[in-house]
Amino acid sequence: MSAAAALVAAAALAGCGSSTYFAGRSLPPSGIANRVMIAIQNPSAYTKGALEIVDAYYDIRSSYDSKTASFSISGFGGGLPVTIQNMPEEQMGAVYGSSDGSFTFVNYATEATSGTAAGLGSLTSSSIFLTRSEQWVFAANQVSHYLTVANQVTDVSYNLGLPDIYRISVNPGGSAVLAFQQNTNYVYYLRQLSSAQSIAYASGSSSWPKAAIDCEPQTGPLWCLFQAQSPDHLDSTGNYYGTPLVFDHPSKAVFSSDGSTAYVLSCGPECSGNNSSVSLLPVAPMIFTQGQQSGLLPTATALSATCGASGTSNGCTISVPNGASNALVSGTTMYVVGQKQMPDGYWGGYLTRLNLSTNTVIASTSSSPNPVSISDGTPGATSRMIQADDNTLWIGMTKCTNGERYNNPATYTSGYGCLTMFNTSTNTVTMLEPYIGDATGIAAVTGLHKIYTAEGGQVYIYSTVNGNSIDNQYVTVTGTAYDVAYIDATTDANNTVY
Repeated sequence: MSAAAALVAAAALAGCGSSTYFAGRSLPPSGIANRVMIAIQNPSAYTKGALEIVDAYYDIRSSYDSKTASFSISGFGGGLPVTIQNMPEEQMGAVYGSSDGSFTFVNYATEATSGTAAGLGSLTSSSIFLTRSEQWVFAANQVSHYLTVANQVTDVSYNLGLPDIYRISVNPGGSAVLAFQQNTNYVYYLRQLSSAQSIAYASGSSSWPKAAIDCEPQTGPLWCLFQAQSPDHLDSTGNYYGTPLVFDHPSKAVFSSDGSTAYVLSCGPECSGNNSSVSLLPVAPMIFTQGQQSGLLPTATALSATCGASGTSNGCTISVPNGASNALVSGTTMYVVGQKQMPDGYWGGYLTRLNLSTNTVIASTSSSPNPVSISDGTPGATSRMIQADDNTLWIGMTKCTNGERYNNPATYTSGYGCLTMFNTSTNTVTMLEPYIGDATGIAAVTGLHKIYTAEGGQVYIYSTVNGNSIDNQYVTVTGTAYDVAYIDATTDANNTVY
């Protein structure tokens, strides 16, 4: 159904006493069926941040009949909003404000805020996640050196200590949480203990599980943070533990579609290490049961059966020489983005495709090269990645003018901008945009063959058919546009990979 038809149908339903337009969703107050929400910093001298809504069908900020000049999320006041966690299936989102540490919940159906996350304390970081159940918020606080677990139902939170923690990665269902330290070679993961275990620890009849870095509350733990280890040993209480797994500056993880496998990205040279790679970690349920292995990985024998020669006690690791600081999984293909230092000292952006059926880098051919050169960016920094219509993958970078392309224009005549369009059918870069600023947000307006971006602090629109710019004069904002989200998408997968 087109957006115009959806509006007509919605109006007809409203006249019959109904107010839904698809998938049982409520027609919002704005009456717009294809909404893009824009996170804006400093929209005025009197406002810290704003969330504005534009009509992505007509590419206008007003109502289609011009009766309403603009639309916004009422009640929002977060300072310097930088990320939108988009959950259209739940008809809500969560916006992180970097200047005040706020994590604001947005109700898409009412186009209003529905409170802020409780239990976060002081400033956290933009590495923050709300589960689909809306019960748990997980956040990393690099300044205070702890991982926060905040229960939004009971308003109780726990802070588990981990020096230099700077990022967490959570699987789609919120059943697995991995934590990463800056400039180390280890990975940590979170487990929830049963009430019986907590009572045993509190009474002194049992000690903390092996490999636990911290447990909170310490006298009767309900949550424990573990170091990822290979399960080499079994202690007297029936818990497995073993040798710490060693990576090369792991920076984040992405997950399989069912959430059962974590793909840990080691940024290697981008983060002052030696080798960039992707390592497979099978993840267990967050609930920690008696006799469960503390390490995330099965035995080396089991890994060898799954991964072939690359299966070792350190996991199934796939070398990605051209950088691995972000990735996106699509079926049996993983698209890995990173930066590689070139002979002249500058860093160049690359996209490498992996075959997850064989856990190998896909062979390069003349018609389907692998890897391919894309926009340059800050080494080790997390880029923006999202899939859109017409078999396109869009990648946004920051600080691309510091890279190889900008400093060697005679060699790279295709451009040096921060936004790349990659065609996943032909496996080629079909558009590398001229420089207009850092690409900090991308929204895939699926079904309408376009994307919205936040670049250089402004909103832009592109066609997914050919990469051409679409007139953006009626969606530009006052202030700094930093992130965008298509809040009427059909699935939660329509969310930028941060």
